[in-house]
Amino acid sequence: MALDAHGNADSQSVPGVGPYVLRTLFADVPLSEDGSRDDIKINCVEYLDRNLYIGTSDSELLHFFQIPPDPADHSGIPTFILASRLRPAFSDPAGASSASRPGVQEILLLPSVGKACVLCNSTVTFYSLPELSPVFGTLQVKNCSWIGGLDLNQGAQNATGDGATIFLSLSRKIQVVKIGEDARVIKKIDFAGSRLSVRRDTIACVADSRSYALLEINHQLKIPLMSISSLDEAQPGTIVGQAQDISGSAGGGLLRSNSSSQAHAQTGSPDPPTHRRGTSLGNFISSVNRRQEQHAVEAEEPGSRSITPPESVASPPPPEAGAAARSSTPDGTAEGRSTRAQAPAPTFLKPHIVSPTPDEFLLVTGTSPSEPGIGMFVNTEAEPTRPTIEFEHYPRQIAVDGGSSDLSSSKQLLGPEEEGFVLASMSKERADGIHYGLEIQRWDADVGENEPTKYWLQPNQENAIKLKVPQPLGVRSLLGPSDTCFQEIVDRLCKRRFTPFPSGHVEYSSVSLKSVDSRTALSMERMSKEKELFDRDNDSQDDESLPEGWQATRNTEEEEFARRLAGTTARLAVWAGPYIWWAIRNPLILQLDAQLAAASAMTNETPVKRRELFKTINSFRGCDARSELEFLTFSYIRQQVGILLLISFLESAENSFTGAELQAMEEALVESQLDPRVVLSIIPGVRNEVIETRRGIWIFGGVKTTAEKFISSPGFNTKVQTTLGSLSPLVLQFLRRFLGTWRRKKGFGSVSDENEVFRTVDAALLAVLLELDQNSPPGPPRGRSIRAELYDLVDSGVDCFDRAETLIESYHRLFVLSRLYQSRKMAQEVLETWRRIIEGERNDGGEFQDGELRVREYLTKISNQALVQEYGIWLANRNPRLGVQVFADDTGRAPKFEPTYVVELLRTDAPGAVKYYLEFLVFGKGHTIYVNELITYYLDVVVTHLQTSSEARDVVLSTYDAYRALQPPKPTYRQFLTDNAPADDEAWHSRLRLLQLLGGKYNYDSSAIRDRITSLTSIADDLLVPETIILDGRERNHENALRLLVHCLGDYDTAVAYCFRGGASVYSIYQADTRSAPPASPEDARAPKRRESAPPTQNEQARLFRALLGEFLKIEDVSDRVEQTSLLLEKFGSWFDVSDILSVIPDSWSVDLVAGFLIKALRQIVAEKNETTVARSLSSAQNLKVQHELVVKIEEKGPSIES
Repeated sequence: MALDAHGNADSQSVPGVGPYVLRTLFADVPLSEDGSRDDIKINCVEYLDRNLYIGTSDSELLHFFQIPPDPADHSGIPTFILASRLRPAFSDPAGASSASRPGVQEILLLPSVGKACVLCNSTVTFYSLPELSPVFGTLQVKNCSWIGGLDLNQGAQNATGDGATIFLSLSRKIQVVKIGEDARVIKKIDFAGSRLSVRRDTIACVADSRSYALLEINHQLKIPLMSISSLDEAQPGTIVGQAQDISGSAGGGLLRSNSSSQAHAQTGSPDPPTHRRGTSLGNFISSVNRRQEQHAVEAEEPGSRSITPPESVASPPPPEAGAAARSSTPDGTAEGRSTRAQAPAPTFLKPHIVSPTPDEFLLVTGTSPSEPGIGMFVNTEAEPTRPTIEFEHYPRQIAVDGGSSDLSSSKQLLGPEEEGFVLASMSKERADGIHYGLEIQRWDADVGENEPTKYWLQPNQENAIKLKVPQPLGVRSLLGPSDTCFQEIVDRLCKRRFTPFPSGHVEYSSVSLKSVDSRTALSMERMSKEKELFDRDNDSQDDESLPEGWQATRNTEEEEFARRLAGTTARLAVWAGPYIWWAIRNPLILQLDAQLAAASAMTNETPVKRRELFKTINSFRGCDARSELEFLTFSYIRQQVGILLLISFLESAENSFTGAELQAMEEALVESQLDPRVVLSIIPGVRNEVIETRRGIWIFGGVKTTAEKFISSPGFNTKVQTTLGSLSPLVLQFLRRFLGTWRRKKGFGSVSDENEVFRTVDAALLAVLLELDQNSPPGPPRGRSIRAELYDLVDSGVDCFDRAETLIESYHRLFVLSRLYQSRKMAQEVLETWRRIIEGERNDGGEFQDGELRVREYLTKISNQALVQEYGIWLANRNPRLGVQVFADDTGRAPKFEPTYVVELLRTDAPGAVKYYLEFLVFGKGHTIYVNELITYYLDVVVTHLQTSSEARDVVLSTYDAYRALQPPKPTYRQFLTDNAPADDEAWHSRLRLLQLLGGKYNYDSSAIRDRITSLTSIADDLLVPETIILDGRERNHENALRLLVHCLGDYDTAVAYCFRGGASVYSIYQADTRSAPPASPEDARAPKRRESAPPTQNEQARLFRALLGEFLKIEDVSDRVEQTSLLLEKFGSWFDVSDILSVIPDSWSVDLVAGFLIKALRQIVAEKNETTVARSLSSAQNLKVQHELVVKIEEKGPSIES
């Protein structure tokens, strides 16, 4: 079959996209009984209840019976056997030759009465159905030009009453005959030369050789209509559109009624009814005639083509018109062209009448067979109802099909809405010769100013070759419908198992979730082993749920489902030569698929090809499916377009798709619900991520064919081993968007094989993002980047967990792997992965920064105590300060660790972290039980450092010298050490911590510490001066402490503060808080006790100040000696006795040096004297008061006698 659609131009278009297709009804009909003749033609065809009746030009009536088809035969071609070959009786007119016999002209079936009327060589005979046995004896009707006139509103199969009413056209009248048990003429209508009639109820549209008319049967009224040929002048006395009474004289009379329907109501009136018609029909016909005359005037000039149909199409013209008609035949072309300059002569054309709706008739007019024809619609009141339609040439035959009111159309069962078409048989001249076919167009469409779309349908090339001489097509709407099925729909919509890995390919079989890196080729051995593992793990349940032969069963079920949708009803017959076809509505799916096939046939991947594909899918964009078939059609076409666009995208040079085209392709693939595994299977580099279980991947058969054809192509086979990295960025970005969109469908119930689909989607998307992220800069993601999208993917969890591990490992993205584990709350694997990164294993992303700190933070979020302990110890060995925080943190989710247990654990597994944990216990938690041990750690560090490093000893001694050289006021020595501490000197910082603990309010073994410090005297004296000072103060050896402060450190302010505090503290403020933790052990209870930090007495302070004065007087530098002594006496003179001071002050000193002290002392003495006097006076007054109170009491009691 070839089919093309066109507008104004006669351009060859895409085969198969039109509204109709031809399907074989009967191939190679045996027209000749012995097969010796090939000049016999089919004149008419009729079909009813599997009985096919064919009338031939050889005056034979062939009866065939259709054999029920074999259920296993899906070819759709019916099989017929010859039931009878009948030659109906006829009588030749006087003087007629056998060569002029037209043969069987008409077959009229009347199933309601079980009869058939056959018109053969102008003779009507009657037969019984279905076997065609003669009835009514020898009854024949001779000189009949046509038979018909069945009421289309009632239908031949639904006739009621006592028979079926038909028309017989005789030379001068139309006989109305009722066929029942016999044939009876019930009425004669005075209408001469009628050649065709179509009836609706009591209104018949008839035609003679020159014009059309409407007849009202019951009242025998006639309304003349237009001429068949617009060049033919109206007959004298005929007024178009005016009703005439033809029941009386031949001339008739004019009626004054407005319509034939009114004539029905006036049958009882004694006056003859009249019918007056307005001018609208006349004006309408006049405009049509002018247009046709213009076509005739603009006819082809000499040298142009002139095509005239055979005489079987045009009516047998009168003798005077015969020459004119023959002059336009191919043999008389030269003579005919010489008269073109003159006004065209009228040509007798074959009338065409069809009725598309119960109250409309379609009539065809023209000027000549080779000129355009005009189709005009009139209703039963002779009024125009629709815009005209135009045929490219005057048709030989026409038929209408479909429409909202046509219940007998040849249609696909699509829904309540039905399109109406008119099919016109004609010929077209093309470069390779004359083509006979059907011009198809809508009769019910309001195209407005646009030209209507026309389609051309002709037999396929194979059948055309078998016709020795091209022959025109006959077309007719048959009485009985036939149910058929489109195997093409079944082939396209029936779901079949898709094979992404054909046998013999490296990727054959389902890919394991633990498959090898997608960027490398796989060995057959490894693939086979992983296939066995995959089948065992993933199909173990399938083995129980899939019975033997399940695939064949499903194939059958899918085919039955598709076949139910592919059913259709055929009623239009088309024939040429010995071939008969059904003209069946072409389903939308086949029309669109034909467009896709034509676009796919383009060899180059050009924008034109893509535009055709997009045009196809856009043709139904926004349309709602009216039936299940349309719903599947839209889905199937979207899938086909998506696959074809994707193939074009992959094969086009440098992927020359625009952004809009890429977006449209992605939308088509997603909206079509095509299994994404099919899409991935045709893209090298990601196809090995496709997961196919034993249940397989089931898709539309047409899509399966397209995809597997591409996969099996030689060009694809050369790209099978293409790595993911070799794909272009455009392809990778397409995959990223497409798979991301599909991933958002997780949880939708509409996704079949959800488990396998989303495992495949997740694995492929992860591989694509890993590949794209290789070009991202190192470090954390920035904004909505590829890396951020990768993190979102693994954080939200993937279904292909094992495959994801393998992929991420292959790209050396350990931090991404750790996030994958976090999505599954696999804390141990997370920590193990982080440890690999921290210990230096390759991690290409570079985004894992401050790894040890992140490990420490993560350990607070997990509740597994054993895991916390394991990685806490590991971290304590790497970073002791950070590691001990794991055990010291009270906010973690894991159960708390006992400090004693942690200390022992660290001593065993991380000795270097013990000190830091003890610091936390002592300084952070206030656990004084560990102070002595922590001091020992600090002291060991400091002493060992001094013992082993002479440079360290020199540095310590130099600090003393530097500190002594400072001018007052100067900071304390401890502050001096803090300000000058190197950042990375552990011994220095340990000494600061040691000083802090020694000077704090803690219980520790001072004797053991002194012994450890004394061990340094063998190397150098007074290396740890401040430590010794603190111990001396703790042991009440104040004189030595003051000596060291004054002479070794020159820290005079600290020495004064030491005396003022009574030796309680050297490098910390006065502590009045007496709270302390109870002893944790008996040893702690026996530890040396430091005196309570109560305020010192004045005597204690005075004793210390006197000792300090003695040390100040021993300062070698005279100026410092004088200055510090003077300041001490001036500020703290009240603690000194004047006589003692005067006895120790050198006589060489000027009185001015101690004048301040002396003045204060004398004032103090005077003040004390005055205070003593006042106190003595107060005491005397108090004594007098007491004596007075005594006397008063005695007097109150009076004398007492004691016996």
